[in-house]
Amino acid sequence: MSGGEPGIVRIAGEIVINRPVDEVSDFVADERNEPRYNPRMLRAELTSAGPIGRGTRFRAESAMMGLTVETAVEFTAYDRPRLIASTSRSVLRLIKPLPTADIQGTVTFDAVPEGTRMRWSWEVETRGVFRLMTSMVARMGQQQEHTVWANLKHLLEAQT
Repeated sequence: MSGGEPGIVRIAGEIVINRPVDEVSDFVADERNEPRYNPRMLRAELTSAGPIGRGTRFRAESAMMGLTVETAVEFTAYDRPRLIASTSRSVLRLIKPLPTADIQGTVTFDAVPEGTRMRWSWEVETRGVFRLMTSMVARMGQQQEHTVWANLKHLLEAQT
């Protein structure tokens, strides 16, 4: 985790999941699964046509401090089962939308003897008044990513 430029946070990490690469990759690629392992995500829906791939778009809603954050996600690269790259734009829904963050990043999946090594790397650019909270976003983001992916590991490894 780092934040070299004002308003920019870099969050990265990895986890090993004892499941095959294609299974982990496919499950993560379908954002509609995320509410099952991300306790902050309220819902996610596919908003584009066709199979999941480059250009696929989702809309998600998450809870943040008792408020709803709406996020538009687009896959900018997709190399099943090895890579998902995406860009996201989040807004806080108040009387009018308030931009919170733009996120660009990748998730990679590699076969290892224990199953799948999944690595994530995000560049989060805080927007508007949220730029004042960049250091808090860095701390919370790193912790949240570890929690979310640990939940994914638990969910997938519990399946037979």
